[in-house]
Amino acid sequence: MTQVKTGDTVKIHYTGTLADGATFDSSEGRAPLEFQVGSGQIIPGLDKAIPGMAVGEKKVVEVPCAEAYGEAHPEARQAIPRADIPAEIPLDLGTQLQMRGPNGQAIPVTVVEVTEAEVTLDANHPLAGKDLTFAIELVEIA
Repeated sequence: MTQVKTGDTVKIHYTGTLADGATFDSSEGRAPLEFQVGSGQIIPGLDKAIPGMAVGEKKVVEVPCAEAYGEAHPEARQAIPRADIPAEIPLDLGTQLQMRGPNGQAIPVTVVEVTEAEVTLDANHPLAGKDLTFAIELVEIA
């Protein structure tokens, strides 16, 4: 039976959950995720779990935050005077917005706190600082 090796293109079905069991992403109802093993197209902790698997094999993979989206960095949070934000921009908690970096690059941010005076935006990945669990099934080795 053929086993996956680094460099192979594979397709997997997956469900990603947090420590509390909440699902944050899943391929259920969609096409399987296709990627080249070892190419850096997916998070490192999941990428390392694929070699050696055979088509039809299922496993559960625990991925520590350091091998997923890294630690959350406090310096990636920034408080901005509410008066500096145009009134038409929604400021509900969890709203995803885009800021422009110093070189004009788009930076995705999330509204994490709103007071009368300030709005705090967080540029960390929403899954930064979280350990992740993936239930995966290898569907195909291309």
